Amino acid sequence: MIEVSDERFEELVDAALALIPDSITRHITNVAVLIEDFCEGSPYTLGLYTGVALTEREFDHSGFLPDTITIYRGALKQVCFSEEELVEQVRITVLHEIGHYFGLDEDDLDRLGYA
Repeated sequence: MIEVSDERFEELVDAALALIPDSITRHITNVAVLIEDFCEGSPYTLGLYTGVALTEREFDHSGFLPDTITIYRGALKQVCFSEEELVEQVRITVLHEIGHYFGLDEDDLDRLGYA
């Protein structure tokens, strides 16, 4: 288990989001990225996308609450033993959840190296 401050963890999430090319981020709308300690009922979950993937939206999908991507700080810190490992796992988790936003399933993400 690695210990980092909440502020440092937020920096890691921000850095992972900053790695996403503009050509992709311009298609990400109405999504809130949240950080919580653990997923209720599933303490080993590292991240969770909640919403309607772009590939499943109807043409009139507007006016809804934002989709959310939740990154679970406590769970990630528990599975990592160095800051370098945490940086990489946060990056993978953020990109994994962004992939779900774009409609990728677990098999797709595994093939891309984001599982």
